[in-house]
Amino acid sequence: MAALALIVTLVSTLPGGGAGTAGTTRDGDKVHGTPATPPDTTEPYVGWGFTHTQYSADEGSAGATERVENLLAEDAGMPQDQAVMGWGADNPEPVKGRYDFGALDRRVDFMRRSGGTPVITLCCSPDWMKGGRAGADNTDWSQAALETAPTPDHYQDYADLAATVARRYPDVRHFIVWNEFKGFWNNAEARWDYEGYTELYNLVYKALKAVDKDIMVGGPYLVMDSFDPRQTENASTTLKGDWGVMDQRVVDAFDYWNTHKAGADFVVVDGSSYTNDDDLLPDEFAATRKLTAVSEWVRKQTHDLPLWWAEYYVEPADGRDERDGWTEDHRVAVQATGMIALVEGGADSGFYWNPEDEKGGACAGCLWTTTDSADGGQALPMYDLVSRFGRAFPPGTRYETVSVAADDAPAVRVLASDRTVLVVNTLDRTISAQVDGKRFDMKAYEVKWLTR
Repeated sequence: MAALALIVTLVSTLPGGGAGTAGTTRDGDKVHGTPATPPDTTEPYVGWGFTHTQYSADEGSAGATERVENLLAEDAGMPQDQAVMGWGADNPEPVKGRYDFGALDRRVDFMRRSGGTPVITLCCSPDWMKGGRAGADNTDWSQAALETAPTPDHYQDYADLAATVARRYPDVRHFIVWNEFKGFWNNAEARWDYEGYTELYNLVYKALKAVDKDIMVGGPYLVMDSFDPRQTENASTTLKGDWGVMDQRVVDAFDYWNTHKAGADFVVVDGSSYTNDDDLLPDEFAATRKLTAVSEWVRKQTHDLPLWWAEYYVEPADGRDERDGWTEDHRVAVQATGMIALVEGGADSGFYWNPEDEKGGACAGCLWTTTDSADGGQALPMYDLVSRFGRAFPPGTRYETVSVAADDAPAVRVLASDRTVLVVNTLDRTISAQVDGKRFDMKAYEVKWLTR
């Protein structure tokens, strides 16, 4: 057996807490605290949850949708995010001043019934705000149209729509402004149009605060792209690692928003552990160190604003934008390692993207089986991981150092509070391990939860 190896988790997600804040240790001593109680809804700390996409459990067989509602109710307060247009929501304002919130109402009502903490992403925009024709029947749902930003002369119209949404759902206290800088690319200068996005963000921020000063608002929801570490064009000279090198154009966009924003209650980013070329460097597990490095960098730039990852990916997609190349055990193990990496970097919240696949389709990585049949809505392994992670490590958790000894100790990833230890075997073979004084075998890619 290998010599005893220590794997240390040093992040505190207490408000304003980065690595080394009160409640964490670097010398192996245990901190005996209790995870934070569920935060008040006026706080920006919402924990770990998921985003509703095109297909979700608000529609389908009554038995299946009820099954998911009951499943989520057991994890009361799990954050659930929904876009205001697209990904299951219709055009909310097909004609200026005329609203259609039917689909969005259905999603918000589902979040309420299932006990979730509702979050709304303010994306995307009605056609008439971006040069298209008004009217629900004229809505262009192509990807190119959906990813078009409002024109500058309609930024205030979009801010007014955001305020209307906030007034309609007074129990929604958390709003994310836009999604992945969609439509905000400056072709002439081959960089992000961060001036345009920040102008829109500031108008929306002010409009929401005018509705209720306690509404929580965050951005910029940038995709934190990275390249092969050998690339030099547009490569950051400071934010890099064996996982790759950050795109300096993303860094510049983030810096501009951070400097010129009207305010923010939390900061939101998006990204993957792999490069723009879908390379996992040096491998799929070690590549998650990017999530730690980016999180640490963002926290430093924003003076420890609560950090949300609106999307985070550890498995590259194929040409059909599907992620089904791994076994589910492999997928869950890498996902668990990625979530640990996010926490180690100081992330407070993360939203898993893919609750349910297309009706009748396969469900690689889904949270539950499709709800279009009476026997649907069954929890899948990824749901177990995401929900347990949220319960075990809510914002405010004090993380502890635990001892790890194994056949190959560096291959074992661990995250521990005073009550729970999450253990991941990153190898495709059985190992013997001793974690926090408990000895056990772990199957290939096994994820194990220990109670302390």
